[in-house]
Amino acid sequence: MNDDLKENNSQSALAGNTPDKMNQTDKTRQLDQVRSDATNEALTTNQGVKISDNQNSLKAGVRGSTLLEDFILREKITHFDHERIPERIVHARGVGAHGYFQAYEGNERFTKAGFLTDPSIQTPIFVRFSTVQGPRGSADTVRDIRGFAIKFYTQEGNFDLVGNNAPVFFVQDGIKFPDFVHAVKPEPHREIPTGATAHDTFWDFVSLVPESAHAVMWAMSDRAIPRNLRSIQGFGVHTFRLIDAHEKARFVKFHWTPKQGLSALVWDEAQKLAGKDPDFHRRDLYEAIEQGLYPEWELGVQIVEEEDEMSFDFDLLDPTKIIPEELVPITPIGKFVLNRNVDNFFAETEQIAFCPGHIVPGLDFTNDPLLQARLFSYTDTQLSRLGGPNFHQIPINKPVCPFHNNQRDGIHQHQIHKGQASYQPNSIDNNWPIEIPPAAQNGGFESYQERIDGHKIRQRSESFSDHFSQARLYYQSLAPHEQKHVIDAYTFELSKVQRPHIREREVQEVLANIDTDLAKQVGQNLGIEVPDLKENFRHASIEKSEKLSMQAFIPEDIKGRKIAVLIHDKVHAESLRSIINWSIQENAIVHLLTPMLAPVKGSRDEVIPSDGMQKAEPSIIYDAVVIADGDNLDAVLADGVSKHYLLEAYKHLKPIVLLGDKAELLDQLGLKPDEGTLLQDDFLQVADTLKHLLRHHRVWDREAVAEAIPA
Repeated sequence: MNDDLKENNSQSALAGNTPDKMNQTDKTRQLDQVRSDATNEALTTNQGVKISDNQNSLKAGVRGSTLLEDFILREKITHFDHERIPERIVHARGVGAHGYFQAYEGNERFTKAGFLTDPSIQTPIFVRFSTVQGPRGSADTVRDIRGFAIKFYTQEGNFDLVGNNAPVFFVQDGIKFPDFVHAVKPEPHREIPTGATAHDTFWDFVSLVPESAHAVMWAMSDRAIPRNLRSIQGFGVHTFRLIDAHEKARFVKFHWTPKQGLSALVWDEAQKLAGKDPDFHRRDLYEAIEQGLYPEWELGVQIVEEEDEMSFDFDLLDPTKIIPEELVPITPIGKFVLNRNVDNFFAETEQIAFCPGHIVPGLDFTNDPLLQARLFSYTDTQLSRLGGPNFHQIPINKPVCPFHNNQRDGIHQHQIHKGQASYQPNSIDNNWPIEIPPAAQNGGFESYQERIDGHKIRQRSESFSDHFSQARLYYQSLAPHEQKHVIDAYTFELSKVQRPHIREREVQEVLANIDTDLAKQVGQNLGIEVPDLKENFRHASIEKSEKLSMQAFIPEDIKGRKIAVLIHDKVHAESLRSIINWSIQENAIVHLLTPMLAPVKGSRDEVIPSDGMQKAEPSIIYDAVVIADGDNLDAVLADGVSKHYLLEAYKHLKPIVLLGDKAELLDQLGLKPDEGTLLQDDFLQVADTLKHLLRHHRVWDREAVAEAIPA
């Protein structure tokens, strides 16, 4: 570059008219171009009927059930359900496993459902975990809400509890579900980004739909980047009903809590794993079950008596709200264990069909308008995905109890029906099969007799109007490091949004109504001014809820935790024996990782086989790193891979154990000692401390120091 050109560019920069800036202006102008095919046009159905309300489904009263006659809802949902074949439109990326559910004593006081009231029965289950946004080929560790669906094969029929690892959803009414999914999916003009919410259409939608604020906060928290699927909570999201033997109904919210505790990735780990091992979560679950480290959850319920329905400062039917446990504690009602992997991914995990409408006597729905739409949508989707109305005959979907009706024929019919009568009532086959009255022993299903009295109306109940107080409650209930991660997540996501007005709207109109400090920190990171607002927020009935922080779920043991032990020639074999024996006792997993896959020789010429190569088994897939004692400090210091291993584990806040003279590595690498760096000659001297650190998952006090280490 000649001097004259340099001078011109310098002057241009001082004047604020850099070439980059001019390009950005052109780019913004291009982004602001609106679609021409819909300009000045009314919103209509596919039949050309103009739509006056696209925000609310048709209900019997503002809190009543959704009506089947809502042709706008049915057309919109039906079209959405059939947009893609054959993979699921959402939750396409998933992994499943078999197990069993066993009830605790005493549940008959809530429900007459047999599988919940007989502790002697082990009910078979199938559980599928999934991400929401990405297709089948996307990575496991993207930032996303996780699906957590359970099919109970009960003696009274199949019950599907189709939930997420967040207790709230992004929209209140099912008529908005297609809009939300269209916004969160890859942008249609270029089909990117895959498996990510960091793009314009998602943030445009949620910044315009404030009811999404609470669920977005969960998606920006550590809950959306779980360490593994064995350590996530599950929630039914909606309010359901339990019905007891006296036909008394109670409102219920379902929770499942892992005995393994809750743990999450740090963002740098999540991104690296997406590239190095996109199957990280499904591999971890498969290997844990194969090794006999069966994951276990406790199923609990929050019970609300019907007379207390309106006693909260939120609406029980609003799927964007939780019931804080301080108001209604969780009552444990059973446990479930995953103890068998699938034999064939396609036949089982891919073909399983979950439908919220699959329930059994003792359970029933509420008028939650999102749930009401799901009751139609899921079955409709399966008709498209699985080729017709007989998807219930696929082995993975088939009930374990007998099923008989007069439904015949159709695509993929596997049964050979006999007899002439395919209708009811009939006299030809003595009227078989027959109806079973609800009052009979093992009686038939009867919907709860709820009184409904209201005008047909498209309107949101006023009790659904508070969009920010529970988002504020969630944020203020988090530990300081969790709050920092939320700020970092909003900053990262919004930095990927190309239209400035969308970024500004989210910060100034959404975050500013949740928490002033949150809005100002995100705004400062993005160069967005946040005006000083008087904090006249509408507050939830409690200021903090302890169980909203992941720190409230510390496991009792370290079962299934993975520890990398880096070894080189001349390692002391007795040091390795101590580590391995301890890990067996604690049900932890230890891998001896070598520079190459070839065995190494111990200090007494013992041949020590390798469990893996350090380059191929990076620190991001382990929970702690140990460098064993040995006469080999120079070899370790000369090994760039081992040194990077320690640096990366330190950066990701993991416990590090350096035995014998390996303590010198801290100084060599310029790492600051802390409670998570354990330096001793004998492993057993630090074993209890390591267990404590592994139970708590990360050394959070190290985070500020670790951020200075290059990624």
